Amino acid sequence: MKRVIEGMAIIALMLCSGAVTASPWESVEAPSRGSSESIGSYSNGCLAGAQSLPLAGDGYQVMRSYRGRYYGHPDMIQFLTDLSQKANKLALGQLLVGDIAMPRGGRFSSGHASHQTGLDADIWLKVVDKPLSDDELIDVQPLPMVHLKQYKINKKNWGESQVLMIQLAAADERVARIFVHPVIKEQLCAREWTERDWLRKVRPWWGHYYHFHVRLNCPEGDSSCKEQAEPPEGDGCGAELASWKPKPKSEQKPKKKVVKAKKKVPPPPPAQCLVLLEGSGKKDG
Repeated sequence: MKRVIEGMAIIALMLCSGAVTASPWESVEAPSRGSSESIGSYSNGCLAGAQSLPLAGDGYQVMRSYRGRYYGHPDMIQFLTDLSQKANKLALGQLLVGDIAMPRGGRFSSGHASHQTGLDADIWLKVVDKPLSDDELIDVQPLPMVHLKQYKINKKNWGESQVLMIQLAAADERVARIFVHPVIKEQLCAREWTERDWLRKVRPWWGHYYHFHVRLNCPEGDSSCKEQAEPPEGDGCGAELASWKPKPKSEQKPKKKVVKAKKKVPPPPPAQCLVLLEGSGKKDG
């Protein structure tokens, strides 16, 4: 316990001083042995006993595998496998799976605030009819579904396959949330659905204009996993969604002088995570 406390103090000191530019979790090469467990919260946690998603399977491929971000809780691995098989049967196209988590989860130095417990995964909205080559998978280019400046859907790229892919994922009871760009949420809300309960899980969030982010519920029995509060009641298609739309320039308030805020220091990870990191056998350098 003393070593854990000392480890937490050292990490906190390095973060405060700005001495850390890379997350120590990024140098971990392999999952821990033993049973699987998601620990902590989606944005401050880690993952014990991770499983790796095979780089290719029935109806999916993992992109940019050299980054080593294709590890997840077994629930996530099973979810992605199930989703790709369902999508394949419906001829929705090949799933392109992006980042899930690192071998023991944990914090990224940049790019993600969440994806720390193996319960988050990015799935691109780019639809391909056949598997990509190894060279193509290394540097796949995103296909934007939204004209960002105009705040409108890109009709050339957005279609039925994308709509049904999100609906198929959100309808799964294992899913807690799906994050998409507000314009994509608008498109989903505008359709007439026989069953609309799943729309509650689809949450607007900036940046998700070429992929959707799936977040699973805490696995049953993982007592150290912290659930996120449930989304507000309803389908989220009314005033809540409208509040995301940028106001016309004539209605915008004059910008105040921006005072550069101090860099926020992330909270220390749960003690269980520090134990997991300590025994990880990190890469040299």
